[in-house]
Amino acid sequence: MRALYIGRFQPYHLGHHAVIKQIASEVDEVIICIGSAQRSHELENPFTAGERYLMISKSLREDNVLNFYIVPILDVNRNAIWVSHVESLIPPVDVVYTNNPLIERLFKERSYKVHAPLLFNRKEYLGSEIRRRMLNKESWEVLVPKAVVEVIKEIKGLSRMEFLGRSDA
Repeated sequence: MRALYIGRFQPYHLGHHAVIKQIASEVDEVIICIGSAQRSHELENPFTAGERYLMISKSLREDNVLNFYIVPILDVNRNAIWVSHVESLIPPVDVVYTNNPLIERLFKERSYKVHAPLLFNRKEYLGSEIRRRMLNKESWEVLVPKAVVEVIKEIKGLSRMEFLGRSDA
């Protein structure tokens, strides 16, 4: 059985990691789609698709999760064709895992089985909370896998966030 999991992963955090590890233990393969792959260098989307790819793949490999494929997905900004767009970029899947109501609705309308994965500590394992902490020089490293910390250091992600947070006033 092949499953689909979609996220922006800005950045990839321990909540994503726990969900994907759980899914990977239940299916033969997990297709991980990096949504809004064209977005980067913005406060809400600071990391490129390639950087997010590294965060995910290094984190999963460190935990010996190997039954995954990562596919970047560009936005098409038309919900009526979005599932077809995703389908054109991935192999066939048997089930979609999501807690996003819009993604659930769009895939169910196309007759996909949709499961809601368990949520893990949603108050802290949120990309917006991690980015907020990064900007405010608060502890964020405990919310992401070790490999993500390494990738963010390698790409100088904190200085990028700092730069993006500057004002022209």
